[in-house]
Amino acid sequence: MSKQYDVIIIGGGNAGFGVSAVAHAAGKSIAFVENWDFGGTCPNRGCTPKKFLVAAAQTLHEIERAEVHAIKVGAPKLDWAALIKREKSMVGFIPDAMADLAMKRGDVYRGTARFTGPNTIDVDGLVLTGSNIVIATGSVPRPLPIPGAEYLATSDDVLSNENQPDEVVFIGGGVIAMEFSHVYARAGTKVTILEVAPRLLPQLDEDAVAALQAESERLGITVKTGVEVKEIVKIDGRLRVAYAIDGVDQFVDADQVVNGAGRIANVDALNLDAGNVKHDRLAIEVDGYLRSTSNPSVWVCGDALVGSAQLSPIATYEGRIVGENIVSGPSVKPEYKAIPSGVYTVPALSAVGLTEKSATEKGLNVKVTTSDMTGWFSGKTYAETVAYAKVIVDEDTDRIIGAHMVGHHSEDLIHHFAMAIRYGIPASDLKSDIFAFPTFSSDIKSMF
Repeated sequence: MSKQYDVIIIGGGNAGFGVSAVAHAAGKSIAFVENWDFGGTCPNRGCTPKKFLVAAAQTLHEIERAEVHAIKVGAPKLDWAALIKREKSMVGFIPDAMADLAMKRGDVYRGTARFTGPNTIDVDGLVLTGSNIVIATGSVPRPLPIPGAEYLATSDDVLSNENQPDEVVFIGGGVIAMEFSHVYARAGTKVTILEVAPRLLPQLDEDAVAALQAESERLGITVKTGVEVKEIVKIDGRLRVAYAIDGVDQFVDADQVVNGAGRIANVDALNLDAGNVKHDRLAIEVDGYLRSTSNPSVWVCGDALVGSAQLSPIATYEGRIVGENIVSGPSVKPEYKAIPSGVYTVPALSAVGLTEKSATEKGLNVKVTTSDMTGWFSGKTYAETVAYAKVIVDEDTDRIIGAHMVGHHSEDLIHHFAMAIRYGIPASDLKSDIFAFPTFSSDIKSMF
């Protein structure tokens, strides 16, 4: 006999906890199913531990610029093993803390979930029945179909390996590759990025990415695009990556080769067909309310949902929407136009809204203002090595529809633009607003 619940949540990450917060408050019976650490990728093996490495890289960047500020310092030396131990010590409590929270909201089952019917799942031999089943299983590294792929390290390995490699190759120039490349390069590791696409980060604004790439190359990072990776082989204890550009064979040797091709939805092991869940092996087909189009008892949110950005705040946001639609009936749809994002290189690239290309393709009457802010007083004060901004305004409505920045504390400034987009603040109002001076925020009025 199976145990029955109002809501079964497969996955104990941000998305699942977003669902449970709403469902628990409404008095729904909840079952959590998790086969690894509660909290999911972001706090345990992703954005949170990564930021400890990024913070160290930021400090190395400040030391690099010290002489500009008339400060004489010696060459810094990063203790990589100690940094990894610090990172682990700072996040080690999270799985148990999140598991405790899950147990306060419902029953917890440890194991792998597989559908056995439209409303039933099997968890290592135990059958659970749910009026609603939420797929919040997160993501896994994208597999790369190249010979020698078994030698690839993942972001998990980067965050765990206490030995700093002398040379690293990233296959794929996605967000993970860019962020860890800046950490490694500032720590003294030689870095090469091999990207199959014509340019890095194709979903982001082309000019902002170009500014970031120029800064990356200034650090000594080698970036190669339009690459066909042919194989990875082990030679004398090191790894050789064979690749071709425009038909010309080349190779690069390294101590470590990292999968930097991004992540895909972690749904392959769920036996979706048994649950009457329509999918194409990668994406589950959902309606505007994040509900399966073929099984109205199944919902999807977070990284398991293909189509929205793989960001932890979005996972929580989508989880809460699913929770609300379970409790009150399908009535809420997610809105993504004003969600800010960041690539945490040093300096960071931050973005919100439309790119210039997407705005043009929509046929909008736009004013595009680009700024190199390294020569502005604020940029010179802090000796910024890159400070770039592009702001896109719809001239017919006087609304900001996109902003893309590199440096200039962009990871914080971007939220001004996100709020303007979300709440329809006229561009002219934001431009005439009063900001404390001198601050980076006070430069906003000059960015468009």
